[in-house]
Amino acid sequence: MAGTGQQHRTPEAARSGSTQLLEIILKKTFLVTAAAGDTGSPTVRFLREKGHEVRALVRRDDERAQKLRDLGAQVIVGDMLKLKEMRPAVDGVDGAYFCFALAEGLVEATAIFAQAAREANVQHVVNMSQKQARPNARSQQTLNHWMAEQVLAWSGLSVTHLRVTFFAEWLLYTSHLIREGRYVTPFEADSRFSPIAGIDIAGVAAGILDNPKQHAGQTYQLHGPVEYSHYELSQLVGKVLGREIRFEQVAIDQFLKLLGAEGNPSLLSHFSSVREDQREGLLRGQDSYGIEIMGRPLTTVEQFVEMNRSRFA
Repeated sequence: MAGTGQQHRTPEAARSGSTQLLEIILKKTFLVTAAAGDTGSPTVRFLREKGHEVRALVRRDDERAQKLRDLGAQVIVGDMLKLKEMRPAVDGVDGAYFCFALAEGLVEATAIFAQAAREANVQHVVNMSQKQARPNARSQQTLNHWMAEQVLAWSGLSVTHLRVTFFAEWLLYTSHLIREGRYVTPFEADSRFSPIAGIDIAGVAAGILDNPKQHAGQTYQLHGPVEYSHYELSQLVGKVLGREIRFEQVAIDQFLKLLGAEGNPSLLSHFSSVREDQREGLLRGQDSYGIEIMGRPLTTVEQFVEMNRSRFA
């Protein structure tokens, strides 16, 4: 009997083809702003590990941008305060992680992003905010985060807000002082908070973007796994490093000088306000959101210090 010319696929080939088709259907494209930062970079990595395409928006093309390319991300150099640069950044993306540096311009950048995202029909946004964001916040920076939340609400976009406590990365920002045996802070020794690692914030952001439906419209307060006072934290860091670390409270202007941010009026005002927030316990708290969304334990301070031991050496 003559052949019909039709090709018959084996069950294995059919299953392989179905798997490839499913992967194509499930693969999405996401924009990550501030992609070279403490939460942006690991968010890019986690989304790539999930098989998604990622556009990484950065302010400058440097070695950090190259590391994002090495992860397989499409790097875009752009200004978040320019609508003409944000439009192509969001065009064609399914979702976005919106993060802005601790600097002036947050509300304007949020409005620009929201407009571009509406035009591009972005399906979901994860927004980085601050734990103490509220309409009567003392700090203009903190109030701006609350205002940014309102702008995104007015936009009609599907959004999840992450109100995050202090990053564990503050230990790295002051690592040059810790190397000298000094835990320096402008906050009181007994002020309490639960430091959370940037990789855990990124894990939450990536998890939400990967499965946004159940998180749409939610606001999550994110904390690390254990609450400490600043004094307790200084002693724990010393224990992990195996040497004495002295707790040292300094004036805010002196602290900024030690950080290389001397004379920055915006940061001076912000830290002055956050010191009052710390006194009132507004940075305290615990939650289970991170564990539930990521499906893994949060990073402990001990693990964080070990992961970055070379920075403290």
